Amino acid sequence: MTLLELQSVTAFYGPVQVLDGVSLSVPEGGAVGILGANGAGKTTTLRSISGTVRAGGRILYDGADIRGKRPEQVAAMGIAHVPEGRGGFGALTVRENLRIGAYLRRDRKGVESDIEFVLELFPNLRERYKSHASALSGGEQQMLAVGRAFMAKPRLLLLDEASLGLAPSTAMTVYDAIAKLRRESGIAMLVVEQNANLAFRLVDSATVLETGRNVLSGTSAELKGMDEIRRAYLGG
Repeated sequence: MTLLELQSVTAFYGPVQVLDGVSLSVPEGGAVGILGANGAGKTTTLRSISGTVRAGGRILYDGADIRGKRPEQVAAMGIAHVPEGRGGFGALTVRENLRIGAYLRRDRKGVESDIEFVLELFPNLRERYKSHASALSGGEQQMLAVGRAFMAKPRLLLLDEASLGLAPSTAMTVYDAIAKLRRESGIAMLVVEQNANLAFRLVDSATVLETGRNVLSGTSAELKGMDEIRRAYLGG
């Protein structure tokens, strides 16, 4: 079953067109990657879904067109967005950040259980549970951003450049934990990532954007086997 479908989506920043007919789909429980160079439209694609930029075309979520909805409406429908740069609340503790993620929930026992799940998933956060988010390392802040998004109990997670600014070993640790989150929770994911090696550890399929357009799509195995993908994104 398709959970999210973009049909010929367009987006502008002022007079500048950033997306020019982007189409893709994410199945229920699936993970799809968006690859591309800087300026290709990857982040704007996620923003068009979460309602933080105006978009044209159709954005179907669970069969309903959500284009034009406000970000808080999109979030309430079960879409969580982890933006580039993590977007944490630096003056609040790890505990408080996780609870903010669950602010729409009323199942107190479920919230406590999910906090424990996040702390098992990211042991560093357990050690820093009472620390302010601003005192965390870059990797820990990324872990917290993912954990906070999970606390909303989304059906779809939009993940933007989770490896940005992280050491290779830290980025791999973060992605391994996100892969475990996907396996154990069944959350569908749409993943923007410049490091294709990391993305292919997580996603089943991917689409490549250039100047706001789809230029290649396929399964992870198919894309990894393409010479142009290896040269551009895999260091081959």
